[in-house]
Amino acid sequence: MTLSTPSTQTHGAQALIIDDEPDIRELLEITLSRMNITTHSADCVAAAKQLLAQNTYQLCLTDLHLPDGNGIDLVGYIQHQFPQLPVAVITAFGSMDTAISAMKAGAFDYVSKPVDLTQLRELVSNALKLREPVTAIDKHAMIGASPSMLQLNQTISKLARSQAPIYIHGESGTGKELVARLIHQLGPRHAGTFVPVNCGAIPSELMESEFFGHKKGSFTGANEDKIGLFQAAHGGTLFLDEVAELPLAMQVKLLRAIQEKKVRPVGAQKEVSVDVRILSATHQDLYQQVNQQLFRQDLYYRLNVIQLNVPALRERVADIPLLTMHILQRLAQEAQLPLPQLAPSALQALQQYPFEGNVRELENILERALTLCDSDTIDADHLQLNNTTSTLNDFAAAPKRGDQSLEDYLLSIEKDIILKTLTATNWNRTFAAKQLGMTLRAMRYRLQKLNISSDADNSDTDDDHEGEVE
Repeated sequence: MTLSTPSTQTHGAQALIIDDEPDIRELLEITLSRMNITTHSADCVAAAKQLLAQNTYQLCLTDLHLPDGNGIDLVGYIQHQFPQLPVAVITAFGSMDTAISAMKAGAFDYVSKPVDLTQLRELVSNALKLREPVTAIDKHAMIGASPSMLQLNQTISKLARSQAPIYIHGESGTGKELVARLIHQLGPRHAGTFVPVNCGAIPSELMESEFFGHKKGSFTGANEDKIGLFQAAHGGTLFLDEVAELPLAMQVKLLRAIQEKKVRPVGAQKEVSVDVRILSATHQDLYQQVNQQLFRQDLYYRLNVIQLNVPALRERVADIPLLTMHILQRLAQEAQLPLPQLAPSALQALQQYPFEGNVRELENILERALTLCDSDTIDADHLQLNNTTSTLNDFAAAPKRGDQSLEDYLLSIEKDIILKTLTATNWNRTFAAKQLGMTLRAMRYRLQKLNISSDADNSDTDDDHEGEVE
């Protein structure tokens, strides 16, 4: 079927439809033809394989129950023989387990019967966007040349083409959100919005409103309509960080939203369709949470269609020199300071350090070293690794303050030290900086980062002394 006036996105696009039900084939053919897509149809696996051998397609839609074979096996065949061809599966109503199995086999996405035409059009549009050039991104965003990082970057590039939910597992500070952002940027949704949310930071009584939105007057304080995170991420990606922190009641509602691809704002009468890819992450063992009945098993399997593990920094020590230079360049630029060199003794100390806080801890150590360094070279002493180890031991032994992270703990200690020094020097920043062994410029940088200020500070009594330190 040749159609006129194809759109820019669908120009030259061909789709293969595989279904043994004539009514479904006709519905799909009509819908795609109205999107200016040329369609070929097959009613069985054998006919589909023949068409695949004779033509080049940009999308394949297949039912999972065919008279001469299994649709999941067909997905696997296409993935092996035509790896660049996105395959979307058509599933019976309520057959989510089958859809998940298909996505594990390599399916791009799924649509349930009865086919929702809005969802179908969105699926087709996302699949065809894979033909478009991706906006250039920093190819070194996940810094590292170790085998584990090369494999991770290769996997990220592959998974970006799919719409399958991905569960990103890794210790705190390994860069799970960065991995999620890369998957978004490299995929067909790169022009859409990436919406990250820390599930542990939302009060339980506000969760439903935050995720699904609300109508004006639906509860006390709802003074206007509000869209939720799902609607904010429509056409893009919703990243659920620390997903293990979701209370069980919210897990039920999240599961339904993911399965039905619809949400109902609080106080609304109708559901709203949402086209969102779900990525999730946590530093906890989610499977163990399931065994302890703290996390729903059915939601676990919906989120963990594909699991991606991010290695700890101590597992890729060879990447530390490259990471260190990258971080120092960024920190020096942000602080408007000259880029220092790293002494061999300092690099050796970093390579021997355990880094329980991973890349985030490395950033904190280098940031502190940059402020303490008053020459063009960072020595091992500037890293203060012994002090850091002692602080980590204190953190491990101290009673936990809610969900305070290691990074927050270290920042709180630093802020406390600076405040005590400022108080002792009557808020003279020059004298305080001198006592702390840093330049006034570095002191100003730390005050801004830690959001430290006072009325007395506004008088800026240290201007007369700037020459003593800078």
